[in-house]
Amino acid sequence: MPETGESPMELIDDEGNLFGIVNVVDALVVLLVLAVGVAGVALVFSGDDEPAPDIETTHATLDLGSQPAYVVDAINEGDTHAPDGNSELTITDVHLTPRGSDIGVTLRVELEGEVTDGGAIGYANAPPRLGRTLAIETPRYEVDGQIREVGDDDALDRAETTAIVSDTLDAETAEGVTPGDEVRLAGRTVATIQDTVTYATNDPDQSRLFAEVTVDAHREGETERFGDNPVRRGQGLTLPTSEYTIDGTIERVDGDLQLGETTTRTVTLRMDEVREDTAESIRPGMREGPVDDPIADITAVDVEPSIIIATGEDATVNVVDHPVNRDVTITADLQVRETPSGVRFKGESLRSGSTVTLDLGTIIVDAEVVSVSG
Repeated sequence: MPETGESPMELIDDEGNLFGIVNVVDALVVLLVLAVGVAGVALVFSGDDEPAPDIETTHATLDLGSQPAYVVDAINEGDTHAPDGNSELTITDVHLTPRGSDIGVTLRVELEGEVTDGGAIGYANAPPRLGRTLAIETPRYEVDGQIREVGDDDALDRAETTAIVSDTLDAETAEGVTPGDEVRLAGRTVATIQDTVTYATNDPDQSRLFAEVTVDAHREGETERFGDNPVRRGQGLTLPTSEYTIDGTIERVDGDLQLGETTTRTVTLRMDEVREDTAESIRPGMREGPVDDPIADITAVDVEPSIIIATGEDATVNVVDHPVNRDVTITADLQVRETPSGVRFKGESLRSGSTVTLDLGTIIVDAEVVSVSG
């Protein structure tokens, strides 16, 4: 056929260019990139993805029970544990108390979790119910405890509480208990001795100690707790310091050690069937305490033979004096305190029938109260 002009342009020339302009390989790469981009945009805006979960937080009190000191040393505010992708626990407050030879640990924790269909917060696939056990795992320790309270506060409801504690200790240890002594656990001060007073017992090697102590308690509902027990009269309270341990009983709460006005009462005391040499060693003028301010001052002593009731050979009943034993009546002025609950001597109730112990220097006397006057 005769030529009518320029020959038509080839789609791909001899050098592999598309329309003689663009290399075919480069064109394919551009098309691939465009296809991937379009697919990505379609994926982002497709609207088929599930919405992000609704995450909220609450707080709980977690009782870890008793833990050894080496574990407690590692527990700190700010420690976290994430059991799954939507849940996290953060320690916000740490409370320590003595529990036997170990340390009681109570934590306040923040719980972060997904809101369930019912509107409640779920932590590790379950609501944080009372009594539920939660684990805490960190690179340094692994513990678990039970939920005792759930609420909004990130700190435990603390209560610095004053209690009067009594205990019987060996005399040397009792004298070593001084105001300012602290109970420290894992570097934290949890109790402080504010005031003390010691009294003699019927054992010269033992003393009765009364200590006014402030404890770092925490409230659960209407109850203040320190250690295993609530802080109330009659409950036990253990106070281990670096030098000694008081394992005593709470006599009263939120009271001063020197509760009540000091006054002097005249008291009649009775000792029955004591040996003659003991009876003869108790004399007027003997005192307990300083000469210028005694807590007990003996003003009179009456000694009589104890009575024996014997039956004779003819069945007669005879009343005779005991050859050795004596009955002793003591009149003493005692320094007491007038309290709303009655008169107290050496921290104990003073009433007819009660027993008092007097350390008179050369002898310790245990006598029954016959009457209180003055």
